[in-house]
Amino acid sequence: MSVVDIVVLGAGVSGHTAAMYAKRYLGKDANITVISPEEKYNWIPSNIWVGVGQMQAADVLIPLAPVYQKNHVTFYQGRAIELYPEGRLNNSKPFVVYESTGTGSLGEKKEIHYDFLINATGPKLNFAATPGLGPDGFSVSVCTASHATEAAHQLELVIQEMKQGKNKTLVVGTGHGTCTCEGAAFEYVFNVDTELRRQGVRDKAELIYMTNEAELGDFGVDGIQLDVGGFITPSKIMADSLFFEKNIKPILGAHPERLEKNKVFYTDLSGKKGEVDFDFAMLLPPFKGHRLKSFNLQSEDITDKLFSPADFMRVDADYTAKEYADWKPEDWPRHYQSPYYKNVFAVGIAFAPPHQISRPRKNPEGVLITPAPPRTGMPSAIMGRVVAENIAQQVKTGTLGIKTASMGDMGAACIASIGTGFTRGAAVSITMCPIVPDYQKYPDTGRDTKLTFGEVGRSGHWIKKMLHYLFIYKAKGSPFWWVIPE
Repeated sequence: MSVVDIVVLGAGVSGHTAAMYAKRYLGKDANITVISPEEKYNWIPSNIWVGVGQMQAADVLIPLAPVYQKNHVTFYQGRAIELYPEGRLNNSKPFVVYESTGTGSLGEKKEIHYDFLINATGPKLNFAATPGLGPDGFSVSVCTASHATEAAHQLELVIQEMKQGKNKTLVVGTGHGTCTCEGAAFEYVFNVDTELRRQGVRDKAELIYMTNEAELGDFGVDGIQLDVGGFITPSKIMADSLFFEKNIKPILGAHPERLEKNKVFYTDLSGKKGEVDFDFAMLLPPFKGHRLKSFNLQSEDITDKLFSPADFMRVDADYTAKEYADWKPEDWPRHYQSPYYKNVFAVGIAFAPPHQISRPRKNPEGVLITPAPPRTGMPSAIMGRVVAENIAQQVKTGTLGIKTASMGDMGAACIASIGTGFTRGAAVSITMCPIVPDYQKYPDTGRDTKLTFGEVGRSGHWIKKMLHYLFIYKAKGSPFWWVIPE
């Protein structure tokens, strides 16, 4: 058996997981190459704690080169820009073109051939979708470690002014009607609340949660019917009670239209226009994919064929336009394999979802205000592992492996911290299965109530803190890293 070349684009949760497992499964039978624009891996879930000053960027970042060198994976710091899945006329082996982002070779373009390609390029943070949004505008972010560090700095400045007796307004949430990652915004607002209380200034703050969710607890998955102490409780009720208890004011169904200095202008699902003056704003951006300019053997442009209008790569999903009532779990991909090139896969944020999970909603002006489907964290890691396993099976047997990772089948766990601290930290802990509701199989709730439950308490915080260290250990490729589940 000849040695195969597997190229992974991106070193986030899904890409890093895929690369590490591919090497573990295939060993010397495969050359694994990772191309990523960043030199460090970021354990993004803990950016929330960086964003309130309870962790430093160094606590959530890992240099990639030493990890890959230790595990015999080739690493190039660069950004993939072009894809030739049929090769060229003079060489039919497929390849990708990347542009170096590394010191000493910045901007240099290079080609690398592959037998299998895993697109795990992650999200493009589309701050430009809302004028004035983001670190280059008038709000902060926790999407990267550096963004989170600046958010903590700006938060501390506001806190210091509150300590001088000034009242302040803080806005946390989503910065566009089609954002995803409502769970991250939810977690951050409660961590901000905890930090304000810890520093004794909560009475000086009006804390506002601005979200594109039609109701609290939607989380981009159309809400969850949770088993709480033996009673089926909508996630809306759990979320409503938390916001009431912490005196956080929600603004629901909101689409920020623009930000100016210390002011956000928005419209909502009713069509009402509003504005909020703020002293601090952390509003998450919507995501786009990383669109690779793609060409066939004759160098004809096939980019629109491979990628969706939102720049995500199409895979084995049903992209037929359907009404909400006709959406099914079977619409979602199972193997994350390109329908056009069987040796190309896309995982994590990089794959194009067939539709939203939350009920689609527009306001009277036709503005779409509905969360995009979340596909980060645990699901992304599972996708990466399963694709690596299936490719390894094909290399060994000639037939693609049959393992699947459909969001219509798999479950997910989410632990949203409410502050940190061994004796004072708490968390909202939620599991759900499946991620995409299946009302044919579970007609009452859309999910298996035996596997879908939630609670609020201190134990969840301890688990989240433990998981932080476990996943950092795993990402470093430390001994027996594969024992730690996704």
